[in-house]
Amino acid sequence: MDYTLLLGDRSYSSWSLRAWLMVERFGLPVATRFVDFASGASVAEQLAEFAPARTVPTLVTPEGAIVSESLALAEELATRFPDAGLWPSVPLRRAVARTLASEMHAGFGALREFCPMNLRAAYQDVPAPDAVLADVARIETIWTDALGRFGGPWLAGDYSIADAFFAPVAMRIAGYGLPVSDAARAYVDAHLADPALRRWRALGLVTGETLPWYKRDYPPVAWPGPAPIPAQAVDAGPSVNALCPYSHKPVTHFLQAGGRIWGFCNPVCRDKTAADPGAWPAFMAIYQS
Repeated sequence: MDYTLLLGDRSYSSWSLRAWLMVERFGLPVATRFVDFASGASVAEQLAEFAPARTVPTLVTPEGAIVSESLALAEELATRFPDAGLWPSVPLRRAVARTLASEMHAGFGALREFCPMNLRAAYQDVPAPDAVLADVARIETIWTDALGRFGGPWLAGDYSIADAFFAPVAMRIAGYGLPVSDAARAYVDAHLADPALRRWRALGLVTGETLPWYKRDYPPVAWPGPAPIPAQAVDAGPSVNALCPYSHKPVTHFLQAGGRIWGFCNPVCRDKTAADPGAWPAFMAIYQS
């Protein structure tokens, strides 16, 4: 039995994003499986075979342990893959990173309730209540301390579990246009530009559904991340490449980008690339060649 990570909708499940970033950013050999937020069945019902788990993310270990609490999941991955570097190796940096991740895990309830993560939308002129602004002020304080102490670009210098835990917080600040200092904004922008997070978002845009209960009635704006390379699906080739850049199988689906036609082995490969071509190193390797 292999490691399996059970996850929720990419556009809306903030805790799933945290767990996936730990696996993706550190190259861990963990398979993923998704529950469907648009299904009539609850998450607990969809996880029935993995009882007592009832939430995502949940990690299933090769020997059958069910790890369904996110901080425990993070520590378990760090323990089982000690050479991956999920926590900093320097004691001071590790202590600060653990403190930051723990505070995020336990706090900021007002922000999380008022600004649910939504990677499909961004807003302006959001009337954030005082409790939300107090959460943002505390987040800015601890971010500024860590970034100043270790020099960035991530909270403990190099990317760690602490940054994975704060990635959805950065998406809330960006997506709801919440006010922060220049230093905190630079940290938010680092997450928005992170290719791993951009890949997660691109896949969510093309594999999930827009769930109306996450919509908010504020003035919408364009997504605040880097503007993607313009790309769109087209009906036919011929394409520059004969093999899909991801699977290396013969191409059957096509998109246009940079004045050329590119081929892929299935519609998901094509559509995830069209959503954000620059997020996919395998595609960019042929696009820039």
